[in-house]
Amino acid sequence: MTAGQRLVLVETGAHQGGGHREHALGALAGACRSPLVVAPYGVTAGAARAVDSSGARVVRPTGGLPGVLLAASRAAEVVSQVGQRVFASRRWPTVLRRSPHQVTLVARCLAEAACVRTAHRVGDGAPVVVLSASEALHAAAGLLGGPHVRFVHQINTTEGGPVHTLGRLARQGRERVVVLAPTAAVRAELADRFPGLCVRERPFGVADRAERLTEDERAQARARYGLDTGETAVCLVGGWWPHKDLDVVDRALAQLEAPLHVLVVGHPLDVPMLKRWAAMPKVRLHAVPGAASPERVRAVYAAADAALVARRPGVAMESGLVVDAVRLGVPLLLSDHDPGLTQRVGSADWLRMFPAGDSGRLTALLTDLVWSPLPRPEPHAAAELGVPTAASQVAWLSRLASKGTS
Repeated sequence: MTAGQRLVLVETGAHQGGGHREHALGALAGACRSPLVVAPYGVTAGAARAVDSSGARVVRPTGGLPGVLLAASRAAEVVSQVGQRVFASRRWPTVLRRSPHQVTLVARCLAEAACVRTAHRVGDGAPVVVLSASEALHAAAGLLGGPHVRFVHQINTTEGGPVHTLGRLARQGRERVVVLAPTAAVRAELADRFPGLCVRERPFGVADRAERLTEDERAQARARYGLDTGETAVCLVGGWWPHKDLDVVDRALAQLEAPLHVLVVGHPLDVPMLKRWAAMPKVRLHAVPGAASPERVRAVYAAADAALVARRPGVAMESGLVVDAVRLGVPLLLSDHDPGLTQRVGSADWLRMFPAGDSGRLTALLTDLVWSPLPRPEPHAAAELGVPTAASQVAWLSRLASKGTS
């Protein structure tokens, strides 16, 4: 790959393993010229390998105002954690139970500002992109940190009164930021909540053909899990968060009439549910609890005949698992939780969809998979879904940052 564009990549959560974020950081760094990564708490071992192979330099905010901002962020996070423990009981008023999360929004803003200021100080004029930005205080991050582009993946916590007031006081910083949303639904919500802010839609995930699983990898991975020729396996990748519908998977597996290997990797997991699956007569469970390396996650995908993505109706944030499927070349069983995603994937032959929450239909798809394996996505499938390559993403972000935050 010829890296011709320069960016400074900010990832405040680079010390937390797994997910969409870890892969994107390494891929984008590899597509940059003279890559620079600002990570306030360091990077995971998995991300470090990818970042190191790109030749990127990793720096942390220290000294001067960045150091003060980061220290203030850490102090605010401690206050938030203490508050979450103190006000955990439902006996407390709602406003008190929500207040620690408001403090977390402030902590994240301060950390981002520290990183952006550091990026401008050491980046020699290169555009700055925050890869996993907070859903609030965008203008404040711009005012304190400087011009930047920021990806907001979802909105978990809305601004309460005091935080909203802080945002209004810092509104002159709006001109310093461009906010990117990975889906139309997230963009619409951000635009509604933050009028006057420049919000655009852009996929976050990236996919390159060189990442595609090989037949040798697949054979080695299947042997690792003891899968014989003719046996079928599906994988569930990533932590079991509230937006994922594991209940429908639970019900579907209980109705199986043909043997199926189920490969599970991620954190956190529902251990009682896993024990129930292990006891089901038709399920052959292979669980890898806890944080897993990118190599281990890749092996799980390689061993599987299909990846299973089940989400609750209305969840409209970008699915890193769908991006994983198309970039690695893994067939997919997908719920129709997001109309926008359903429309994009269309009638691809490597994918089967089921109504969100419909365990009977999911059981039928799992049974069909046992008897009739799905074809793998073609190398051009990612482009057809609008997933950019790392190089095209870097070039697009560089142009946008140079025009939009000057």
